[in-house]
Amino acid sequence: MIYLDNSASTYIKPKEVIKAVQESLLHFSANPGRSGHQASIRTAMMIENIRERIANHFNCPNSNKVIFTQNCTHALNTAILGAVKSGGHVICTENEHNSVLRPLEHLKSQGLIEYDIAYQSHAGGIKLEDIKKLYKPNTYMVICNHISNVNGDICDIKSIGKFCKENNIIFVVDCAQSGGHEKIDMQDANISILTIAGHKGFYAPQAIGALIINSDIILNPIIFGGTGTNSLELFQPDIYPERLESGTISSPLILGLGAGLNFIEENFNSIRAKLDDLTTYLNYELNKLDVKVYTQPENANGVISFNIDQLQSSDVATILDEHFGICVRGGFHCAPMKHRALGTLEQGAVRASISYFNSFSDCQRLVNAVKYIKRKNQNQTIEKLTKKIQQKRR
Repeated sequence: MIYLDNSASTYIKPKEVIKAVQESLLHFSANPGRSGHQASIRTAMMIENIRERIANHFNCPNSNKVIFTQNCTHALNTAILGAVKSGGHVICTENEHNSVLRPLEHLKSQGLIEYDIAYQSHAGGIKLEDIKKLYKPNTYMVICNHISNVNGDICDIKSIGKFCKENNIIFVVDCAQSGGHEKIDMQDANISILTIAGHKGFYAPQAIGALIINSDIILNPIIFGGTGTNSLELFQPDIYPERLESGTISSPLILGLGAGLNFIEENFNSIRAKLDDLTTYLNYELNKLDVKVYTQPENANGVISFNIDQLQSSDVATILDEHFGICVRGGFHCAPMKHRALGTLEQGAVRASISYFNSFSDCQRLVNAVKYIKRKNQNQTIEKLTKKIQQKRR
């Protein structure tokens, strides 16, 4: 099997991550911070150490404001719903995932806010001018997907962050796709809130994410419950991280995230170089085949999307899986506005996404498979394969 669906979740995990999760289950299974015995304290200290390392990685001055979440979706919902201002206005972008669009639409349907979507004036990604033209006096939040999970378009977060700071706007950056792949400094980019998905660029297990707060903003919790502190009070604590971390957090997954963070920090230059090389190679070779490529050559960050003629992207993905053993993702990638902007609402797009553990051979196999599908489609023999697929789906 050749796995090229790392934007959904990295498949191959570093041995350090696997070892950390195993050791957690063996030695750090006490509930962290919920009891006064040594086992609980020892686990809590491990968690706090990882909190500090995440804060340092993103240059956030207060590790107490690193909030562990179930995933990046949970983190984004906490930011959006927790900071809502009735009668306010929010700006997001065409690159947003449904984890941003759906909570915004929910708030709009409740009559609480209005929001506008910024579309790219530049082929490579969102620029400051795309945001500024939508600014209103009641704009209180700007949300930007740093790197599009559909085609790798990059948002100019530094310029946008400066604008947000000058106008006292909360700047939320979704780093689900960029975390672990790009150097991100919350101070330098004036990011108020940053969210990550551990199971992607940090090579951690699934179901662990983080919300990182770099401002004095008070987020209202969206989940209430036990925090291990002030247990006689019926009100949620005001202090972080307890304010936003109700219930038992997952020590095994957090320790896995900590090991993944170590791995990417130790190998960052090699990871970045490989993503650049393999994405550039794929882009060049796919363009030679005269397929429609939606990723700009300069955006060589491990994500590349394409379509073969008028074939449905889901059919192409299934053919690649069943006939070539290549795992990619077809469809709409939970990002409807991006597909509207790309003009792919009818057929979606085939997305190949790369990790550090992929090779040139993997990419060559994909190129050869696409070449085969393209040729068979031109000879009208691909119809037999697609009919078989459709029959299986029935």
